[in-house]
Amino acid sequence: MAGGIVKFRHLSRNAAHRHALLRNLVTSLVKHESIQTSFAKAKEAQRLAERLITLAKRNNEETLRKAMGILYTPHKHLPKVFIQLAARYADRPGGYTRVLRTMPKNAYDQGDSAILQLVDGPRDLRFAFTAAAVARDRSLGRESKPLTLLNQQKVTRFRKDGEAKFDKMVERMAGINLGTPTAAPRNPLRVKTPLLR
Repeated sequence: MAGGIVKFRHLSRNAAHRHALLRNLVTSLVKHESIQTSFAKAKEAQRLAERLITLAKRNNEETLRKAMGILYTPHKHLPKVFIQLAARYADRPGGYTRVLRTMPKNAYDQGDSAILQLVDGPRDLRFAFTAAAVARDRSLGRESKPLTLLNQQKVTRFRKDGEAKFDKMVERMAGINLGTPTAAPRNPLRVKTPLLR
C-alpha cells in the first residue's frame, strides 16, 4: 500500500541500521551533552533521548534495563543518566533536549544541519545567547525586547539557582565587547568570479 502517514523518519536505512545510529547519537549526547548532526537525525535522536531521561526519572529495575538497551556503553553512562540528569530534570515535566538549526556543515551538499543539546546544562546555547543579548542591551542603555525577556524566563525557570547563574553569565558576557557592531564577514561561497572568456 503506497502513501500514508509515516510515524518516523527512515533516514535511508533499514531498521537495524537506523536503531544503531540513533543509539549511537543518544550515547554521544549523554557523553558530550551537545552534538552536531543533520536535522532529521537530530529530531529522531531527540525522541529517543527524551525517552531515556524519562526512564531515568522513574528509576526502578525495569527502567534501568530499558535504559541499558538504549545506551551503547551503559557501564560508563548509566550513572550520569540516573544520577546527574535525573536530578537536573526532576522538576521539569518534559522538553529535556533542544534542536537548533545551524548552517550546513558540508559546503558541497548543503544538507540541513542542527545541534542537539541537553537543556539547562553547561553547554546550553540559548542560555548563553540570551545572556549576551541582555548584556548588550544593558551596555547600550536600552530595555530588552519582549522576546529576550521571554527567553530569559524560559532558560531560568527550571534551572537550579537560575537567576543567580543568569546574572553571572550576563556579567561574563559584559566583559566581552558586544556593544559595537562589526562588519559581517564575507561568505566565501558567494564570491563573484569573473566570467571566463
